[in-house]
Amino acid sequence: EGLCKVVLKDDRTAAVVEVNSETDFVAKNEVFQSYVARVAAQVLASNNTTMEAFMAEPWIDDASFTVEQELSQMVAKIGENLSIRRFAKVEEDGVVYVGYTHGGGRIGVIVGIKTDAAADEIAAVGKDVAMQVAAANPGYLNETEVPAEVLEKEKEILKVQAINEGKPEAIAEKMVQGRIKKFYKENCLMDQEFIKDGDQTIKSYTEAKAKELGGKIEILSFVRYEKGEGIEKKEEDFAAEVAAQLK
Repeated sequence: EGLCKVVLKDDRTAAVVEVNSETDFVAKNEVFQSYVARVAAQVLASNNTTMEAFMAEPWIDDASFTVEQELSQMVAKIGENLSIRRFAKVEEDGVVYVGYTHGGGRIGVIVGIKTDAAADEIAAVGKDVAMQVAAANPGYLNETEVPAEVLEKEKEILKVQAINEGKPEAIAEKMVQGRIKKFYKENCLMDQEFIKDGDQTIKSYTEAKAKELGGKIEILSFVRYEKGEGIEKKEEDFAAEVAAQLK
């Protein structure tokens, strides 16, 4: 359990952090939520990129403590194990950032946009794209970002599927080319169908908005954190726990 928190500074710098707790009860606790907000502020102010260096930094609210020591204090205060699992800070010249949090902190998203429009002019576009990232969970920004080994493995799988359907190898090869477009459409943000309008892709949507504003809108990057993704959740077996205590 826990929370993902996104914070921005002047739309030019953004940070996202995931802090885990053991229970949803603690994740909804105001003390915990306030602490996560301060961790996010720490990330925004930090220049460290490794967890080890970050944990050794002076705590943002009291330089006599390190981030790690403040975490230990919070564990003692809340009475439950907590963990700063991961963080990211993004800033690049000429890039405007938009942040979005979904489900009360279940998902945190940052989208980086290169534009000559003002931040407030592209705020709605940025939020739409960030919501897309939260909902559709793309693995890559565009086709060129898909690693060659990932693409080859996918083509191999698609070819085997076609051959298993009884297609000759030459036909299977041609089918792979068509089916790989579906892979791009599902996994690359710019190729995905826009969740608000299935007749548009994110690419065509942002191009239309750029034309409408009379400027440039280029989606450069995104970061998506989902609470607990990749962590195997421990299943509590109450009967086994009681039996173990009786022994």
